Amino acid sequence: MPDPTSDPTPNPTHNPATGRVYGWREVLLVGGIIVAIVLGISLITTILPDGPRWVIFQSPLAIIVIAVGTVLVLASLLRGSRRS
Repeated sequence: MPDPTSDPTPNPTHNPATGRVYGWREVLLVGGIIVAIVLGISLITTILPDGPRWVIFQSPLAIIVIAVGTVLVLASLLRGSRRS
């Protein structure tokens, strides 16, 4: 039987740099925060006047924000993986 401490496969829930183990609590917390942000933004856009609402929904603003956000998240992940 192989020794579990010598397993060469990385454990995505364990951060060896800090010694922290990420579990369901952290996943649910981040998920809840994201849902609250999305619902808050949705609520704000429903009370906007027609002009700003048109800019958000009919122009490419949302796509640009999503693209820039995705690039920033991926760059952050890439920088983090280079440190370890």
